[in-house]
Amino acid sequence: MASRSSDPAQLFGAAAKGDRGALARLLSLAERGGDQGREVARLASPHAGRGYVVGITGAPGAGKSTLTSALIGELRARGARVGVLAIDPSSPYTGGAILGDRVRMQDHTHDDKVYIRSMATRGHLGGLSLATSEAIRLLDATGHDWVIVETVGVGQVEVEIAGKADSTVVVVNPGWGDAVQANKAGLLEIADIFAINKADRDGVESTRRDLQAMLDLTEFAEGEWQPTIVSTVATTGHGVVELVDAVVAHRADAQASGELVRRREVRRREELREIVERRLELRARELCSGAKWDALEAQVVSGLLDPWSAADDMLRGISA
Repeated sequence: MASRSSDPAQLFGAAAKGDRGALARLLSLAERGGDQGREVARLASPHAGRGYVVGITGAPGAGKSTLTSALIGELRARGARVGVLAIDPSSPYTGGAILGDRVRMQDHTHDDKVYIRSMATRGHLGGLSLATSEAIRLLDATGHDWVIVETVGVGQVEVEIAGKADSTVVVVNPGWGDAVQANKAGLLEIADIFAINKADRDGVESTRRDLQAMLDLTEFAEGEWQPTIVSTVATTGHGVVELVDAVVAHRADAQASGELVRRREVRRREELREIVERRLELRARELCSGAKWDALEAQVVSGLLDPWSAADDMLRGISA
């Protein structure tokens, strides 16, 4: 079976034909990185760009996973093939994803047109791992019309998702907290659509007014997209059709204005920079070992040599 192969090219061919086991193997290779991970990226890259990436972010407890599940259902009702990446906190024991988000989406696990994968943040201080970009590209390249990336919603990861997505949905709840703090977190700047989830609770209209008031204070260029505000109740499906319609409208606007092309170009530039930085980081870790390193480290510890001079000595060989 192709899904049991370790050859990325064979796996990619099978995944492109709908082999879920092969896709799972490819995603694992992408997460592990190394030569095979890079080969997966090379295979996927020429076939990517047809899928549309939606980021779902917001504070913990906002109902992002339930809303994502409802979005999957609506997109499937429209005939789309959907891939989902649930970015979970890393396990403190294995470094793997805890899988809580995927459990909440289990209604779709038997649909062969839906593929759900949990990915760990890998201890990136709340940030998205580099493998996330590869996984998005891989789902896109294997025929998924929509790729939804749902974040754990902690810290910098809320903002980082905007750099990975074509449209970003920020999920808030009625009685949403301090508007100033939210603005500092950057959520207002990254949102293309606001979803006021759990809209069966009190405070929906005041939350909508608060959001609209802050948007009214924001300067938009002529013709620039202004974030849409949609009320949803993910547990019942209320407002989900309207939310998907809002994403579709944003997609059309971004395509017509050229914003979609611009965002994707920025994404590629940032990804290239991140790859170079990561490889240099790995090279630096390799340098920090061996006899020469041990000798210089001993001199620094004893006070015979300052750390800057020691670092210059270590780097001299690779900078020549």
